[in-house]
Amino acid sequence: MNIPNRPAPTGAEAVPDSHGINLFRADPTLAALLPLYLPPDLLAHLTPHLHRLGELAGGKLAELAATADTNPPELLHRTRRGEDAQSIAYHPAYREMERLAFGDYGLAALSHRAGVLDWPAPMPAAAKYAITYLFVQAEFGLMCPVSMTDSLTRTLRKFGDAALVDRYLPALTSQDMDALFQGAMFMTEQGAGSDIANTAVTASPNADGSWALSGDKWFCSNADAELAMVLARPEGAAPGIKGVSLFLLPRVLPDGTPNRYRIVRLKEKLGTRSMASGEITLQGATAWMVGEPGAGMRQMADMVNNSRLSNAVRAAGMMRRAVTEALFIAHRRIAFGAPIVTLPLMRRQLAKMLVRAEQARAMVFQTAEVLRRSDAGEPGAYALLRILTPLAKFRACRDARVVTGDAMEVRGGCGYIEDFPDARLVRDAHLGSIWEGTSNIVALDVLRAAAREGSLEALEAHLATLRADTPAPFPPLDAAAARAFALARHAGGDGGPVLARQAATGLYNVASATMMAWEARAVPERAALAAMVLAHRVLPRDPLAATDDPIPDSLLPDPGAMR
Repeated sequence: MNIPNRPAPTGAEAVPDSHGINLFRADPTLAALLPLYLPPDLLAHLTPHLHRLGELAGGKLAELAATADTNPPELLHRTRRGEDAQSIAYHPAYREMERLAFGDYGLAALSHRAGVLDWPAPMPAAAKYAITYLFVQAEFGLMCPVSMTDSLTRTLRKFGDAALVDRYLPALTSQDMDALFQGAMFMTEQGAGSDIANTAVTASPNADGSWALSGDKWFCSNADAELAMVLARPEGAAPGIKGVSLFLLPRVLPDGTPNRYRIVRLKEKLGTRSMASGEITLQGATAWMVGEPGAGMRQMADMVNNSRLSNAVRAAGMMRRAVTEALFIAHRRIAFGAPIVTLPLMRRQLAKMLVRAEQARAMVFQTAEVLRRSDAGEPGAYALLRILTPLAKFRACRDARVVTGDAMEVRGGCGYIEDFPDARLVRDAHLGSIWEGTSNIVALDVLRAAAREGSLEALEAHLATLRADTPAPFPPLDAAAARAFALARHAGGDGGPVLARQAATGLYNVASATMMAWEARAVPERAALAAMVLAHRVLPRDPLAATDDPIPDSLLPDPGAMR
């Protein structure tokens, strides 16, 4: 690449600042891929909303997010008159973001009812996640309450009795902020994090058919939510996981009295500072059992898996924001007489970030489409969803930590200070690989899905169908897929769970490469990215071999030029 020598600007002009760009237009690949995952009429209807959200996410929403991050919520124990009445005070910036997410875009409602964004039917998961993908590029913390509200609604509709659904569904899906009920899930205890069998919170039957919950929950995000799903052990229930049941806990009882539980304190977290996470002590709190006694974890798993997919979507969105920032800087930062995007080492670094980000994007939109098919009752779709969800959550959330860190490095010293979005992206990115199951737990869940649901066979068939429908033959994918599935079967058999992470990583890489090769029908550059996944994340490489992998310009466009 022959680039003429350019003098570097000095002072503030030397510091590129992307604030104000439209993050939807800055990412033309998103618009090009959506026709593969959304019906044409819905996509045409949503496109103006996505343009508006892209503008918000690059401007006003980004400002609100930065303000809320530096002004975290505060737990108040008493009113100014001395009444013992707890509340959490949020900064107005957070309240405005809630209005955008729950109100304007109806993110917790659009999968459950018609009318959101004036669309005459509930929207498929891919529509919800396209909006989430953009929103999270500005604000991550609020997306946790949005996801939990959506997931609680799904689980309540699936397992709750008709009276509970009729009582609470309208509020859970409201876009009126005064009528809205937000959701949460209170699972974690000091001795029962990932090991739900150790749940110690107890449930005692009340005369009216409700239950009284007692005990402590250790990590409760959206701590003041109007409704929470809670795991507890009924009196006399069997020990272990088979004795745990699922309950719906309201913050305020139907007669208007506060329920009997307290927020002990709020957590001071590395990231997601805008959103309140706290410790809860249940003092005979009234709750209603959801679903069958003793099936709590199986029923809660539906909510957890939905939240896991949302976590993966959020990780993919944060990686895309990190890549957009890095590309914007690289095209404008002048060093050694040229924009740094022309420098070979920088091009390689940008390409490595891009590969991870695009793998995640392919995985989450493919999984969203499988979720739609599963909810429609398509045979075999649930088994496929059951393995794609933990695969996407496991690897995308791990990769987000790398990509956001590398983007910070591209910006240099300015990236390390809180004036720019990089530092917050790094802090927030670490959440995904912890909440809703740590990496080890989720990797083991991949093997569990294979053993219990026939999910390996479902994934194998799905990838074979995609390979048969790629625009051009891709022989290395066949061999790589065969080896990845052989490793996964070995991990589920004689190899043992010690291979779970290695097996899950292999499946994720061959699956995402296959998906991107298939997506090349809409975006030809996806084939080059699929080849890079195989070359750099799957196939054997000699670390001491001298290699020269030129990165084509088409993979590193200037996001600031997309107007």
